[in-house]
Amino acid sequence: MQARAETIVNDIRPTHWRTLWISDIHLGTAGCKAEFLLDFLEYNEAETLYLVGDIIDGWQLRRRWHWPQAHNDVVQRILRKARAGTRVVFVPGNHDEFARQFVGHAFGDIEILEEDVHVTADGRRLLVLHGDQFDGLIEHSKWLAHLGDTLYTLALWLNNHFNRLRHRLGLHYWSLSQYLKHKVKNAVAFITDFEHALAGEARRRRLDGVVCGHIHKPEIREVEGVLYCNDGDWVESLSALAEDHEGQLQILDWSAALAARPAAGRGRGPRTLALPALPSALRRQGKHP
Repeated sequence: MQARAETIVNDIRPTHWRTLWISDIHLGTAGCKAEFLLDFLEYNEAETLYLVGDIIDGWQLRRRWHWPQAHNDVVQRILRKARAGTRVVFVPGNHDEFARQFVGHAFGDIEILEEDVHVTADGRRLLVLHGDQFDGLIEHSKWLAHLGDTLYTLALWLNNHFNRLRHRLGLHYWSLSQYLKHKVKNAVAFITDFEHALAGEARRRRLDGVVCGHIHKPEIREVEGVLYCNDGDWVESLSALAEDHEGQLQILDWSAALAARPAAGRGRGPRTLALPALPSALRRQGKHP
């Protein structure tokens, strides 16, 4: 299989995609960029929307409750898309692993699956999963993973203050935490090992590729003959993965899109939504064909 060259889209216009993948939103944390995601969801529609794990950060919410209105608006916006006909699939990650007990059920109009195999418009079969199952630190040293999460939260706190200063200086969003992480040799080695492990799993299952999240590094590239795609995150890179109606995959870089937006449009925030309350019950349903 020949992997296509990576495409990064950073212009802002109303767009309808065949498929969108977003992950690592981390609702319930101060580092979550909910307002940026609301802006993204306002401009981007899809036939299928995959929520590829760590949508709600249960780890942080157990330590300290943090749920501003913008976080609720994100949930309501996604539910609204589902009610309007978008197929929404939630694949839980390690931070929202509490949802794994509901695999095979639906929350309102949102399917909850352990993983999925997505078939692109041009016939490629892609394994969709969060990816924490292939992170040895999560699997075998959970206490160390929680410690790392605490340190990471501190880095995101510094990142927020850093970007407030940049905003006052008239500069666009830039991820200090992501820059530091990618400069650390061990982190770079971990990312490489993770990518090879996920690609190897797709190859073992005789699939064409894999789509995942977890490591907060958007990427489309070929790894040992298998297409590896990571949709990034909404605490650092502000990115998503998209499939157009011909099957081509693209990284959507929303921080770059916002930086390129004309100054007259930068002050316009997402429209406030007046939506019904969250559904309170789970209903049983079969897997989407």
